[in-house]
Amino acid sequence: MNFNETSIRVRYGETDQMGVVYHANYAVYFEVGRTEWLRQFGLSYSGMEADGIMLPVISLSINYKNSARYDDMLKVKTKLKKMPSASIEFEYELRNESDELLATGSTILAFIDMKRNRPTRCPKYLLDKLQNYSL
Repeated sequence: MNFNETSIRVRYGETDQMGVVYHANYAVYFEVGRTEWLRQFGLSYSGMEADGIMLPVISLSINYKNSARYDDMLKVKTKLKKMPSASIEFEYELRNESDELLATGSTILAFIDMKRNRPTRCPKYLLDKLQNYSL
């Protein structure tokens, strides 16, 4: 499979007084998608950090199409944009239960060596897991 799809229910605290999801929460939904994308390969942020690698977001883009609302069941589709090098890039689609497109987006995260606090290349163990991944 060349993507991961994760379901999220909109909670009341993620909305404004009109029941519409606050715009910054879309970035949080993308993070959930990214985390689950990693899990499908048996990896986690905490495991990578234990190995001395951080993944800070260095770029975030969101294109809003329609509003997500309180209690909607959302699907976050997360896809790797290209094979990682010193950074890793993802694309996202956010849809509601009616399959209506709510937002698209992308992120770029840098691989940082925590000991040196400097950029580094993608860990070999991640590249090995992506060997059969189709873009």
